[in-house]
Amino acid sequence: MLIIKRFVLGVFFLGFAVATNAQVKKVMDRTKQKAKDKTNQKIDNTVDNAIDSAFSKTGKGIKNAGKGKTDSTVNDKKTSPLEEKSIGGNDATGSPSPSMEVYRKFDFVPGEKVMVIEDFSQDAVGDFPDKWNTNSGGEIVTIDGKEGKWLMVQSKGLLIPEFITSLPENFTFEFDLVCNPDFDFYSTALFFDIAALKNQADYMVWKQYSYENRNGVEFRFHPMYASKKTGFSEFKVYDNGKEMSKNQIVTGQFYSKASNHVKISVWRQKQRIRIYMNEEKIWDIPKALNAGMQYNSIIFALGNSKTASDRYYIGNLRLAVGAPDTRNKLVTEGKFVTRGILFDVGKDVIKPQSYGALKDIAGVLKENPDLKVKIIGHTDSDGDDKSNLDLSKQRAIAVKNALINEFGIDGSRMETDGKGEVEPADKNSTAEGKANNRRVEFIKF
Repeated sequence: MLIIKRFVLGVFFLGFAVATNAQVKKVMDRTKQKAKDKTNQKIDNTVDNAIDSAFSKTGKGIKNAGKGKTDSTVNDKKTSPLEEKSIGGNDATGSPSPSMEVYRKFDFVPGEKVMVIEDFSQDAVGDFPDKWNTNSGGEIVTIDGKEGKWLMVQSKGLLIPEFITSLPENFTFEFDLVCNPDFDFYSTALFFDIAALKNQADYMVWKQYSYENRNGVEFRFHPMYASKKTGFSEFKVYDNGKEMSKNQIVTGQFYSKASNHVKISVWRQKQRIRIYMNEEKIWDIPKALNAGMQYNSIIFALGNSKTASDRYYIGNLRLAVGAPDTRNKLVTEGKFVTRGILFDVGKDVIKPQSYGALKDIAGVLKENPDLKVKIIGHTDSDGDDKSNLDLSKQRAIAVKNALINEFGIDGSRMETDGKGEVEPADKNSTAEGKANNRRVEFIKF
């Protein structure tokens, strides 16, 4: 009996030792892996060292990467499985847009004249966009539940829209940004740069390791912040290669697990740059740009990603120039035209991001209590004449109601009318021309 007890105890302690050693080994392995992740995947290294050292060794850009897929039957089926809600207006699934109440602090006013609309409509799904250049890659896709086409990017490198060759002292630039819902913290941020290049063919000099020729400002948008349920953004200002200032903030506007679609609005007024994510102004930098420098390029870039499944989608790019002078043009000249009041397609529903433009007009009316205006709507030529005429009148009424209900303007000071498509301000054969024709006029009477 004694021998049996000793045998049982021996087996017990042997099993305990084996289990303990296994647990210790497991803990050690996990510790090593965490240390490895921390060392190799730090986001600052991803953002700065990895991307910059890689670009310093790269040669000329690769034009039209991914070309060759032209079969329309295949192209129509090239979609991304993302299913998130659009920002502003009803999306393709009929999801309601945010109320205008959310945009109470939104003071973004788009530029006076639309110069560029990039919706990739001219590009085949599966191709790299024809009017862009890159030293990495990307391809046009469609996204389930969203209208239009999108540029999907997931590889380390630079992408430059070659059709933007000049950036005046006053301009606005807008684009939609989407990421996959399970985006990893250790994957790259999306870089958005306003740069002064000697010539556009040398766009990769912006990312050279030495930075010696870098002039401009770089913004970074990331949808996941470590240990917090939010995303974050950073900026860095460069003057002749010298880093002049930088900062980082967290923001819930772009968070992959809850809000992985964001509208980004950029507003330059001479040296000052303001950046908005949806209705939130996340950056307002008074000395972001050099007063004597000619900035001529916009660049998008990525660093390293932890997983191949992490990617960004860029769409609905819009560049407009000129600072709207609402007060002078309406009070002194007697007429003000805005393209900053936006509507749902084919409807008289005002998009909430129009709040800044409406607020600007309401401010002039409040400061000039004797001023009366006629609000006139205009459309592009898509659709039939009668429908466009009716729509333009309905939109003018919607603007009047918004000024009454949101800003307390006396309705007796405003009349409305619509001209439909019969008085175009630009040609209707291009996306930019159509955007300039979709406008609201305020006429003093």
